[in-house]
Amino acid sequence: MATPSEKLAESLEALKALQENGAVAIRSDSLTRTHRERLLKNGFLQEVMKGWYIPSSPNDRDGDTTPWYASFWDFCAAYLRERFGTTWCIAPEQSLKLHAGNRTVPAQLWVRAEKGGNKPTKLMHGTSIFDVRAALPPAKDTIEENNVRLYKPAAALVEASAGFFAQSPTDARTTLAHFADASEILAHLLEGGHSVVAGRLAGAFRNIGRGRIANDIIKNMEAAGYTVRETDPFERRLHVDLPTRERSAYAGRIRLIWQAMRADIADNFPPAPGRPNDIEAYLKRVEDIYVTDAYHSLSIAGYRVSPTLIERVRSGSWNPDQNEQDREHQDALAARGYHLAFQAVKTSVRAVLGSENPGTVADRDHGEWYRELFAPSVTAGLARPADLAGYRSDRVFIRNSKHVPLPPHAVRDAMPVFFELLAAEEDAAVRVVLGHFIFVYIHPYMDGNGRMGRFLMNVMLASGGYPWTVVPVERREDYTVALEQASVHQNITPFASFVGGLVNDGLHGRPVAKVPDETRARQQRASEPEREGADR
Repeated sequence: MATPSEKLAESLEALKALQENGAVAIRSDSLTRTHRERLLKNGFLQEVMKGWYIPSSPNDRDGDTTPWYASFWDFCAAYLRERFGTTWCIAPEQSLKLHAGNRTVPAQLWVRAEKGGNKPTKLMHGTSIFDVRAALPPAKDTIEENNVRLYKPAAALVEASAGFFAQSPTDARTTLAHFADASEILAHLLEGGHSVVAGRLAGAFRNIGRGRIANDIIKNMEAAGYTVRETDPFERRLHVDLPTRERSAYAGRIRLIWQAMRADIADNFPPAPGRPNDIEAYLKRVEDIYVTDAYHSLSIAGYRVSPTLIERVRSGSWNPDQNEQDREHQDALAARGYHLAFQAVKTSVRAVLGSENPGTVADRDHGEWYRELFAPSVTAGLARPADLAGYRSDRVFIRNSKHVPLPPHAVRDAMPVFFELLAAEEDAAVRVVLGHFIFVYIHPYMDGNGRMGRFLMNVMLASGGYPWTVVPVERREDYTVALEQASVHQNITPFASFVGGLVNDGLHGRPVAKVPDETRARQQRASEPEREGADR
């Protein structure tokens, strides 16, 4: 008779076979009742709705949204395909968001379907699908990307509501910037006689500096006998120099986010003191804060480190070959990597204090910070040497975040633009806030993005003469909530206020973080999140 472990292994083999065939949405009839119940009981399946499941891990905590947010788009595509075949399409506004590189999980996904039920279907964690019974666009106006059926950009812009431009300006501008001329837009406007929409789109193109396209829309519509009244659907105009045809929606998105957010930072950040005259004294203060910084940054990342361990690693008295427990060994490797990376970052800080362009320095040096951060793990065989070669080549998700980081191919489009903007930025506060935020928004690495973002933040702080600033682990929730507001709702104010408050305290000699004694450190580490996915 098979043991419980052997039975579970059989059920896992059945689940593995489904996953190898690309299944993310698991229908109840795809597994036998015995397999299904066994997998549910042991935490390898989660029920999304009656008759539908997603794979999960027994290590996932109750209420952890990560498995669902990571599966959302694949699940919805499979569910809608099963329910409606090919007679469905994501609504125009959501189609535009996806074309603009915004894969944030929506609270409610609006779908047009010939046999839609005009009611919501509840999913997990407060999300739902609302399928509207409506005629679909012609086949020539739809496209399928990653199994999701979408409006093509031109058709979606014509069909989108006026409110979309004010409510989702970055998504709208990113899509508009992808058009080199008016021809594709005009085909839809003239075919449907959309004079009001023509006025709105002309105003929208003029808002982003595409006056030629705006004029072509108006002149062609008027030549066809329509009266067009140009209106700007955006609430404000951005002064941003967009390439005539952006090579990537993701690159354009980064430019627009930077320009849209920078104006909201100055009122939430203290004025820059200016670069210090005594570089060695500044670097001495940076070194003095190392233990505090390492303790809090590694704790935010989910590592369970102690002040004693950090000091042992710094002094070289930690022996990586000694027989330590696996968890303690990983924590020690992380602490060693942090020490090496910290020294590399100090070299970058010195360059910035010596008047080198901070964006150029970060572009040149950040790969070295990353290699040092994970070099001990590679030496110990816990990471592959290839992991240090460059940006990630796989998808990554952030624990409990609705924000879906850029796909791997988009990272390579976005990062050069990010560093270009960082190098061109004249305001030190903007470099600090957007340097950190956009780095973790792109999420260029499989791991370590939060630590890298905080390193980058501190290099940018040095460029304005601000003190090295520690993000306290006790304020981790405030920190992640502020980043979520910026990532999902395009609201940078909470994050600028959060970082600005910490910096202001440092400027006035008020300590914002300290290292607890060993007893308190152990108590705190016991309540910290598990390592996996914790480093925002």
